[in-house]
Amino acid sequence: MKILTLNFLTCAVKACKSSSTSFPLHPKDCELVSDSIAPNAKLLENILPRVDWEALKIIVGELGFPSLPPSAPTPSELASDEKLSSELHTLLLETQISEGGLVCANCGHEYKVKEGIANFLLPNHLV
Repeated sequence: MKILTLNFLTCAVKACKSSSTSFPLHPKDCELVSDSIAPNAKLLENILPRVDWEALKIIVGELGFPSLPPSAPTPSELASDEKLSSELHTLLLETQISEGGLVCANCGHEYKVKEGIANFLLPNHLV
């Protein structure tokens, strides 16, 4: 599961749908792997407006990566700052969670991640 994917996941528990603390899911005891992917500046430029930057900063901090800039970079900033563009590409597209868990801050439910796939099936009492 790519780090980028975490920015689009929320808790599946019905009681959490209306809570703002059910997003983002917080990584717990995660094993990270990195796959080399050819840089694609246009892809990065197109996905950044869809990313919740504040949630991404939380996730990145919890995984132990260096902090991100206070606000999302603009397309012109990405074009002029090759280092930032490369770091964001590595973080969002190459870095993946292979094993671990994702925890909802609202209800505390933990979704297991195994072989890069999160299990969002809920037990009957949480449906």
